[in-house]
Amino acid sequence: MRSSYIVSILLGMSVLLFGAAACKNKGGREAHAEQLYTCPMHPEIVKDKPGKCPICGMDLVLKETNKELVVDSSIAGLTQSVNARVVAAIPAIAPAGGSRIHASEVNGVITYDTRDQVSIASRVGGRVEKLWIRYNYQPVKKGQLIMEIYSPDLAAAQQELLYVAQGDGDMLPRAKERLQLLGMQPTQINQVLRSGKILYRVPVYSSSDGYILEKSAATSVTTTAAPASSGGDGMSSMEGGAPVAAAAPVPAAPASTPVLLREGQYVSAGQSLFTIYRANTLVAAFSFPPQLASGIQKGQKLLFYLTTDNKAMQTGTIGLIEPVFRNGQNFTLARVYLGNGHFRVGQLLTASISVMYTAGWWLPKKAIWRLGNKAVVFKKEQDVYTPVEVSTGVEAGGMIQVLTDIGSWKVAANAAYLVDSESFIKTR
Repeated sequence: MRSSYIVSILLGMSVLLFGAAACKNKGGREAHAEQLYTCPMHPEIVKDKPGKCPICGMDLVLKETNKELVVDSSIAGLTQSVNARVVAAIPAIAPAGGSRIHASEVNGVITYDTRDQVSIASRVGGRVEKLWIRYNYQPVKKGQLIMEIYSPDLAAAQQELLYVAQGDGDMLPRAKERLQLLGMQPTQINQVLRSGKILYRVPVYSSSDGYILEKSAATSVTTTAAPASSGGDGMSSMEGGAPVAAAAPVPAAPASTPVLLREGQYVSAGQSLFTIYRANTLVAAFSFPPQLASGIQKGQKLLFYLTTDNKAMQTGTIGLIEPVFRNGQNFTLARVYLGNGHFRVGQLLTASISVMYTAGWWLPKKAIWRLGNKAVVFKKEQDVYTPVEVSTGVEAGGMIQVLTDIGSWKVAANAAYLVDSESFIKTR
């Protein structure tokens, strides 16, 4: 019994000694862990004793362990970068909806009606001996001499006519008909029969009154890009929140350029050489940008006037809408057919047209910021503004049409105030 009691005492003392040693080791480890030193500027530097930082030379401090940084959930959304979310107290506005009618101005020019034209082609192949047309859009009269052509085929047909005329005359009508099909006039054929000599230079006459244009020249209306407006100091786009868009190209007046056809040049049979535009009817061609062109239609009325005289306004009806992509620019030509009036080809016009828009929402220009070909608005979410990309439409009356559904949003009234110049805006 005594021996059992002694054994129990010894076992209890062993447990106490083992527990004390374990606590001592644990305390030593904790003490050792608490004695780590680090650099405040370079946390990767860790030492087990005080000293200097080998990088910056600062004194090492005790490193705190087993402590986690707790972030308040109420301000977690405010800790994002400035290019993803902005904290600001600027006013917020709501987009306006409903249908709107805007009157827009477009530019145009008086030009020829391509429906009223006559083509002059060479019926035989030959060489141009004499040319009386010197420049495009030169005025001509009906029956006016245009050029003289030498043709071996025509000379051979005339020689055949003279040979047939010396016989019984049964083949004479067919020989005359052949020469007429080759382009000779009846008076010229009779002249050959009377004189008995071949006409090596066959004249070509104008078949109508009007203005002549070389067929190889560009008959379509050329365009010149309108210069984009500038604020002068480079900050005009910052004030409005969106750069000013360049106007649609203005149709140019027909240019009186020299003709490319020269004397001594050979032409082939059936080749179209000239086009004669009659000046009885003219056309007013107006250029519309793509956003504005989507709201016009054939038969719509518009008011237009000469750019030099804005008091004499006239009413016109759109007779043709022609989408055009030329010189890297996309626009739409709307033609108004004019009757016999006091207009002259080349006169510049200005037209005012009203277009109704029924879709989308409307925001002031200052509320939208341009990032290249993207449009961004700053949507208000609680106390912060978040940039969101939207799809835009036409710009009219200082307002921009937004095609994205933003009816329930609140957006910043001036997007320029929320743009960080040192970072790019990240949209969702």
